[in-house]
Amino acid sequence: MTQTAALRILLVEDEAIIAVLLAEVLEGMGYEVCAIEATEEDAVAAALRCRPDLMIVDVRLGDGSGVAAVERILRAGPVPHVFVSGDPSKVQALRPDAVVMQKPFREADLALAIQRALGAVASLPQ
Repeated sequence: MTQTAALRILLVEDEAIIAVLLAEVLEGMGYEVCAIEATEEDAVAAALRCRPDLMIVDVRLGDGSGVAAVERILRAGPVPHVFVSGDPSKVQALRPDAVVMQKPFREADLALAIQRALGAVASLPQ
């Protein structure tokens, strides 16, 4: 089976060095990073512009909230997403079915979280 176009990922992370390193890891895994954004507003605008297949979103942003950005983006339709947080319990209290990865994480954790997020959206009724 040949792979068609790579999944386009929107990366929302306000720490530049983490964003660049994570983008490199994702590209090494065969994904296309369509945008890296650091604020809630920029994340929402980028989602409209690049129509990602998946979003990886830091929960706490210096300007705004990753959770609020995802809520705004999802109003236009479902997009699989993974939240990244130093304290995943806070996110899971707000969004019990969210896919959340705890910082720091390994590539294997990232791969598993991506598969869980893609599977969660695939199982939604159409």
